[in-house]
Amino acid sequence: MSNPFLSVIVPVYNAESYLARCLDSILAQTFADLEVILVDDGSTDGSAALCDDYAKKDSRFSCIHKENGGHTSARQAGLKQAAGTYLAFIDSDDWIAPAMYQTMCGAAKDTGADMVCCNYTAVTPKGDLLCRSSFPGGLYEKPQLEKAVYPRMLYSGVYFTYGEAPNLWNKLFRRELLEPNLSAVPLSVKLGEDALVTYICLLQSSRVYFCEDAFYYYQSTVSSLTHNMDEKRLLENRTLFDAFLSIIDLSVYPCMERQLDFYFVYQCLLTYVPVFTSLPGPRGRQLFLDECAYPPVKKAFRAVKISDIGGLHNKLYAFCIRHRLYGLFRFFLAH
Repeated sequence: MSNPFLSVIVPVYNAESYLARCLDSILAQTFADLEVILVDDGSTDGSAALCDDYAKKDSRFSCIHKENGGHTSARQAGLKQAAGTYLAFIDSDDWIAPAMYQTMCGAAKDTGADMVCCNYTAVTPKGDLLCRSSFPGGLYEKPQLEKAVYPRMLYSGVYFTYGEAPNLWNKLFRRELLEPNLSAVPLSVKLGEDALVTYICLLQSSRVYFCEDAFYYYQSTVSSLTHNMDEKRLLENRTLFDAFLSIIDLSVYPCMERQLDFYFVYQCLLTYVPVFTSLPGPRGRQLFLDECAYPPVKKAFRAVKISDIGGLHNKLYAFCIRHRLYGLFRFFLAH
């Protein structure tokens, strides 16, 4: 039997209540030349048994059971088993439209694109929100990527809006493009790991196809990652920033420097507020000063204009970080 055109990797961890919806949406795909690799990442609920049930139900499904290692670890484990020419990902609490892979794989076959991206719908408690790329649909060859996409793919110019969303799950990747980049992601990165893969792959692509359709449904909920942060997040930021700066050659892609500055500022503001809110006293003060002095952080907060940062509180926090004003920073946290 020949290898499938598409391998779909689904990381699963304690997803029993919504996993069937996700997997049924894959079964409903009008595109059949695919394999589905379910990676049970040490679930303690009924997810593992449900994965096994689907593997018995459809021969295209297979299941890996492993010790809990996190999202990236699960994706990397699925990648090692994947045999497809292209790879895709679905998070276990999300679902996809029936025509998603028919359309996206068709675009890949017709154009030879290294990546195919689609829009998505964020399903929130307040209603559905259509999330669109900044880039009109169609095929972008390398010269078009360099002119139109690369200068604003990470930061669109509006704080903080991506030009193209960093998520892996609304994209198809050619195997040879994805494999080295996903394999290189440090397991210690828990926040921003998608961005580390997506934007490097875009830079390395010769052709990218953007679909106008919104095929993916992202279940948007309050994330424990952004609401239960401790000081480990500070190290994860550093790991993420260092990885970006070691992989992206700014002499080759100078347009990425400004985007990375804005992205680093965004990530710092996203993490510093919850971390330092729960970390008062001398320990908090020393860590704050250490972070302000960390070269990528120091450079980013000096390069980005305060006026270009969205939200009054964000502007105030950024001013404090730029000038290492811990007391004032804590004052603004409390008000």
